[in-house]
Amino acid sequence: MDTSFEKAIKETKDGIAIDLEVTPGSKKACFPAGYNQWRERIEIKLTSAAQKGKANGQLIEIVADFFNISSRDIMIVSGAKNSKKTIVISGPDHRKVVLALDIVLMK
Repeated sequence: MDTSFEKAIKETKDGIAIDLEVTPGSKKACFPAGYNQWRERIEIKLTSAAQKGKANGQLIEIVADFFNISSRDIMIVSGAKNSKKTIVISGPDHRKVVLALDIVLMK
């Protein structure tokens, strides 16, 4: 089983960092929407436009729902105004994050 998407997930002192490739303005919101193996980022599609923080807000909500955690446990640590973002999740451990994403990405 190829779990190359794990390259986008790292343990940090603050929690689990996930590198994301964001597509705002999509018809349907979706996380995870795939894995970009060249950029080593997990893809996320958002219906919100990339303006006035709307897409960032939706990103945090969708990821929080996916992992069943509070949106307060997610922080965008880089790329706030970019399609390449890194978020840090405090709460679930590395193994739980990988397993949750594995179920969806390895279908």
